[in-house]
Amino acid sequence: MRKYISSLFFNRAWYIALCVCAVLFLVRFFIAWLGIIPYLAVLIVAVAFCFEYIAMFLGKGHLFATRTHAERLSNGDENIIRITLQNFYNFPVKAEVIDELPVQFQIRDNVFLVNLSAAETRIVNYELRPVKRGEYQFGKINLYASAFFGLLKRRFVMDCETMVPVYPSYIQMRKFQLLAIHNRLTETGIKRLRRIGHSMEFEQVMEYVPGDDQRTVNWKATARKGQLMVNHYTDEKSQQIYCIIDKGRLMKMPFHGLSLLDYAINTSLVLSNIALLKQDKAGLMTFSDKMGKTLIADKKSVQMQYILEMLYHQKTRFLESDFERLYVQIRKRISQRSLIVLFTNFESLTGLQRQLPYLRKIARNHL
Repeated sequence: MRKYISSLFFNRAWYIALCVCAVLFLVRFFIAWLGIIPYLAVLIVAVAFCFEYIAMFLGKGHLFATRTHAERLSNGDENIIRITLQNFYNFPVKAEVIDELPVQFQIRDNVFLVNLSAAETRIVNYELRPVKRGEYQFGKINLYASAFFGLLKRRFVMDCETMVPVYPSYIQMRKFQLLAIHNRLTETGIKRLRRIGHSMEFEQVMEYVPGDDQRTVNWKATARKGQLMVNHYTDEKSQQIYCIIDKGRLMKMPFHGLSLLDYAINTSLVLSNIALLKQDKAGLMTFSDKMGKTLIADKKSVQMQYILEMLYHQKTRFLESDFERLYVQIRKRISQRSLIVLFTNFESLTGLQRQLPYLRKIARNHL
């Protein structure tokens, strides 16, 4: 008996019908010729209510909904959430869908109105943009179904509670990964750098064709073959690229919802992934007032997963960053000359000048 009462809710049409009946009775008090019209109105409303109640509660039909999404959400990006609605009634219904979102979004009006035909299945899509990494708890899906006259509605509660982790922006990582594979990074504004000198590895000796660089002529091979032979080179690989992220208090500063630390994390993920695609070694280092974690540069297949897991757990601290400690750590842990991408923030020119000597010392051994 409880389920037939606790799931019953009244629509606006029910209160409008009651108000109309009340007005008719009030007018009949002054205008006697209305006669039994107010009573007929009450009877019509009561019959309509009973008919709708029997159809919605005593029949075999019901509504069903499921929520589907990625196993983990991408921080700072629009993530698609999909709700699949199924109508098991043998008549059309109007469904009101309320999805209980994680508290981090602070969204209170996530309501969708959907018209469903008999035995119809429909998909509702919406997007969420998280701005913090961590665990997001999705709640239940509440469905309110009404039909025919719309006097009442029945509630269905779908137990779809689930926890979804929010990771650094893997959507941006995949986007730039595709561009890197097809060599289309220049279309996004990333320019190809002019190489000075021959910092390339030898690949093979080939016959000279017009257009080849004459400085690459291999004279020994030319003497043996009796025709011009040139050396072909390939870009040097296995270079070390380190992303170093400052986790000091200044990286807590927000920008378009995301903190500077999260922007640094998302960018480090993209750069590391492209470096691994280009057969270079990618590494990671974090610091603040004390040194954080260090991931030694490598190009093994699981390196990207290590980087992603390490970035997921990073948080800002509340003290000023120690660049002297960073310099000592780099001297100790990075022995080979590497490309270092440093993500930091200075609130004043004085703050930059105070740390500039340590940056110059780092630049002596690394790019």
